Amino acid sequence: MSQSTVDLTPKTGLPGVRIVTNIRRLVIVAALAAFAYGAFLTGSKGYCPGGMNSDDEFLDASGNVTEVAPTCINLVLRPSGLIYVAIIAIVIGVLTRVLRRASDETTAVRSLDRAAAAIAILVIVSIVISWVWFRMIPITEWDGTGTVFAPFPFGSIDVAITPGVTV
Repeated sequence: MSQSTVDLTPKTGLPGVRIVTNIRRLVIVAALAAFAYGAFLTGSKGYCPGGMNSDDEFLDASGNVTEVAPTCINLVLRPSGLIYVAIIAIVIGVLTRVLRRASDETTAVRSLDRAAAAIAILVIVSIVISWVWFRMIPITEWDGTGTVFAPFPFGSIDVAITPGVTV
């Protein structure tokens, strides 16, 4: 009978496994952040000043009879394409930096961790700024004219002005 020995020494694994693990984490953070940004940065609100009275006459926002149908405004908050571009730029930029300038594994891991944090912060700040901005638009004060400012570059707002109630 022959005796076999089992090697119980731990395997060290692939060189640079820590860097590859952090790159994988960076890609996952970027993908989840892009998904969350698109999912949580969608909303709408609308306002139609005026309407019609019982005699089928048009009313303006003050309740006065008018000849033309009042107009309605609808605002739709959407993600900005620039944030997606920024996420991609951060990922490509940090990978390029790691390849060109990282002198050791610790420096590379630190750069990858900072990039993941920057992506998460960018998306959270963009969502918060866009929603606060969108909620603060005084839509009930709209009189049929004026400008709606979007929280560029954090989000974009589509404005649709349509005729109100028609007979």
